[in-house]
Amino acid sequence: MAPTTIRPRRTTRRAAPAALATAVLLGAAACSAIEVDPERPTAPPSSPSAAGVSRSPAPAAPAALTAAQAQSALITWADLGEPWAPTQGAAPWRDAFLKVRVARGTAPDCQRLLDALYADELLGAPARAVVGLDDTYHRAQLRHQITTQRPAAVDRTLGWLRTLPGRCATFAATSANGTAQRVEVAGAELPEEGDARQGLRVTSTIEYRGEPVSLTVDVAVVRVGRDAFTLTNGGLGDVRPEVTAAAVRLGAERLAAVRKQGRVLV
Repeated sequence: MAPTTIRPRRTTRRAAPAALATAVLLGAAACSAIEVDPERPTAPPSSPSAAGVSRSPAPAAPAALTAAQAQSALITWADLGEPWAPTQGAAPWRDAFLKVRVARGTAPDCQRLLDALYADELLGAPARAVVGLDDTYHRAQLRHQITTQRPAAVDRTLGWLRTLPGRCATFAATSANGTAQRVEVAGAELPEEGDARQGLRVTSTIEYRGEPVSLTVDVAVVRVGRDAFTLTNGGLGDVRPEVTAAAVRLGAERLAAVRKQGRVLV
């Protein structure tokens, strides 16, 4: 199947100020029969631990993708097409918009969300494999990560993310240099891929020389069987939901295909 390609929508937008931009993943056991000599007295029933009672083997050890398998499940810039390219490093807006402290009285979950976005650890652990892609035309950066979290842990995170549009719909925050921000968190629709999923759109807005400047970050966490991935697509310009949706769809399909190729025990 040919890779999914997203064609850029050339829109004319005023770029964010340069000074601001730069600051800113049983086998079954066989039963054995015991023969009894009819001429000899029958022994009393044995305890469950005695020989002759079939036992089920212990559950198999947790399985995980190899590093090579996880890497092969990542999307690439070629999947998305122009203007996407391999990343040139951390986005310049990360510190200015994500390294912040929420206002006193704000729900702790709001700070937890921003901290997780800044640390790139939405699932609370370093990624098994990660790729970064840049769209310099729209000033966006996309990051796709595959993790080795257990399904139950992933589902707990998904449940937590679902509460955030209610708990953190709008709140105030302050960046390290004292700049005030207005942060909004809303739910975002994702393609019906994988076994469980949750999307968010996080928007942080500041004033620069009397004009509003906003960072928008699309967030997606998707579980595919025993594996999961996170995806963020953020920028100061045009952050396109269709790019996020296409990346989620392709990421889920690729992860499912890699799982079918075989796993190893760790």
